Amino acid sequence: MIVVEEILPKKPDTRIWEHFATGLDVNIHPVLDKVRAEALEQFKELGIPGRKNEKYKYTDVNKILDRPFEPLLHPHHRNFRVEEIFRCDIPSLNTDVFTVLNGFYFEEQDTLRELPGGVLVGGLQQALKQVPDLVEVYLDKIGKEVRDGLVALNRSVAKDGFFMYVPDGVDMEKTVQLVGLVKDDKDIFVQYRNLIILGKNAKASLLICNHSLSEKNFISHELTEVFSGENSSLQITKLQNEHNEMTDFSSLFIRQEHGSRVWTNTVSLHGGMIRNNLHVILQGEGAENHAFGLSLIDRKQHMDNSVFIDHVAPHCFSNQMYKGVLDDEATGAFDGKILVRPDAQKTEAYQVNKNILLTDTARMNTKPQLEIYADDVKCTHGATVGQLDKDALFYLRSRGIREYEARMLLMYAFVHEVIREIKIEPLQDRIRELADKRLRGELPRCHTCLVDYEK
Repeated sequence: MIVVEEILPKKPDTRIWEHFATGLDVNIHPVLDKVRAEALEQFKELGIPGRKNEKYKYTDVNKILDRPFEPLLHPHHRNFRVEEIFRCDIPSLNTDVFTVLNGFYFEEQDTLRELPGGVLVGGLQQALKQVPDLVEVYLDKIGKEVRDGLVALNRSVAKDGFFMYVPDGVDMEKTVQLVGLVKDDKDIFVQYRNLIILGKNAKASLLICNHSLSEKNFISHELTEVFSGENSSLQITKLQNEHNEMTDFSSLFIRQEHGSRVWTNTVSLHGGMIRNNLHVILQGEGAENHAFGLSLIDRKQHMDNSVFIDHVAPHCFSNQMYKGVLDDEATGAFDGKILVRPDAQKTEAYQVNKNILLTDTARMNTKPQLEIYADDVKCTHGATVGQLDKDALFYLRSRGIREYEARMLLMYAFVHEVIREIKIEPLQDRIRELADKRLRGELPRCHTCLVDYEK
C-alpha cells in the first residue's frame, strides 16, 4: 500500500520574535501602537524570508539573524555630544544636520525644530506628540502594503526615528543631513523608521549617512517612507560606509503624486553585508523617478539591491541605473522589477544593471524584470556581468599608459556615470575622491569622518 503524506505549507520562521517579545513598551502613542500591533500580525504570517523567497534568493538573512545579538529597545543614557564622537568633514557642505543614534533620535529638546518656511524636522516620537494628525495620515501607509517579513519585523518593533515635513510651496535652500550612527560595546540589533512628507510644489534635498562607530557585529534596519506631493521635487542621496562586521538593512518606500520628481542615489563604499530595498509607487500622472546605485565591495562583503518600480498612473517616467565593482571574494545581487499596470499607458521605464568582476572568485547575480499590462509603453531592461573591456585596456596601454593606471581609468569611468548624478556638488566631489581611493584599495573606512571609539 502506498501512503501519500499531506504536504503542508512551511510554517513561517518567527523565532527571532523571542528576542523582542520582552522589553517592548506599549502605549507609546495610539497611532504608533496600532501600527506596531498590525505589523506584528503580518510578521507572524510571513516570518523571516528564507532563500526560497525569490527576493532573498541570494542573501541568507537567517544566517545573519541566527548570530547572538541583543535587541536595542530603549535609548542609552546620553552623557556626550554627537560632535564628541563623530564629525563629517566635507568642505563647503552646507547642511542642517540631525542624528539618529542606535535607532533613537538624538537631541535634547522635546519639540520638533522649525526651519525656514515652516519646515518641521525632528524625531518620530516628537512628531507623534506635536503633530499626531499629520503623522497618522501618512505613517505606515506604504509599509503595510509591502509583504516582506523583515519589513514587518521592523514595523512591529521600531519606536522612533526621523521625521521631516515640508509644507506646500516651500523650496528648502539647505540640504537636510541625517546621520545614522550605531555605537555600543555589545552586538546589538537596531531598528528605526523615518517619515518624510513633501507638500504640493515643495522642494527638498536629503542626505543620509550611515556609520558604525564600534567594531562589533551590529545589525541595523532603517525603514524610510517618503510621500512626494503634487509637482514636488526631492533628491535623496545615501552614503553607506561601515566596517566589515556590519549588517545594514535599508528599506526606502516612496509614493509619488501627480507631476512629482524624485531622485535617489545610493553609494555603498563599505560594509560587511548590505541589503537595500527600494519600492517606488508612481501614483499620480506624470510622476518621474530616477534611481541610481553604486557598490564598491571587496574581501567577503555582500551587497544586495532589490528595486521595485510600480507604474500605476499614465504618462510616468522611471529610470534605474545600478552599477557594481566586485573584488576578491565579494558577492552581489540585483533584483529589479518594473510593473506597468493596465491604466499606466504612455509609460516610459528603463532599467540597467552593470557589474565588473575584478577576480575569478567574485560573484554577481542579477535579475532584471519587466511585467507589463499596458500596450502603449516604452520599456527596456538589461544587465551585464563581466571583466574590464580588454579592447579598451589594450587601447590605453598602446598609448603608453601602464596597465595598473589603465585599469583604474576604466573603473573610474565606469563608476563616474553614477557619481555625476549626485546633485550636491561638494558631496559629489568628495564621493568621487572616496571612490577613487576605494578602487585603489586605500580606503578601509571613510577618511573624512572623525570617529572616536573611546567615547
